[in-house]
Amino acid sequence: MTMTDPIADYMTRIRNALLVNHDRVEVPLSKLKLELSNVLKEEGYISDFEVIEDSPQSRIRIFLSYAKDGSPAITKMARVSKPGRRVYRRASEIKPVLSGIGVGIISTSRGMLTFEKARQQGVGGEVICEIW
Repeated sequence: MTMTDPIADYMTRIRNALLVNHDRVEVPLSKLKLELSNVLKEEGYISDFEVIEDSPQSRIRIFLSYAKDGSPAITKMARVSKPGRRVYRRASEIKPVLSGIGVGIISTSRGMLTFEKARQQGVGGEVICEIW
């Protein structure tokens, strides 16, 4: 079975796991999802992740992060660029998410970056998602 939008599937699996307070979730492995997981870990939205090499499909095990009161670190994940409608932004067009409360992730020629890092490096690209 082919998947039309693997990033949307990745985000949905994380959202569903957070709704039922799971401590981890597994998603199929791809380079894009690995980079996305790395950015989420750097920003503190997930506690950790690991790659599980397995046959026939390798997976990424993502360890979810929660606050002391039990609320999830991720309140909302919104996919911006979709297969039917790609969204691109120049470095000068990148604006903060929710006045700096959230984080935007953009795919650039230098890899996956947050909006802030892309602006600092002066690179634009495809807007993947916004998280808060």
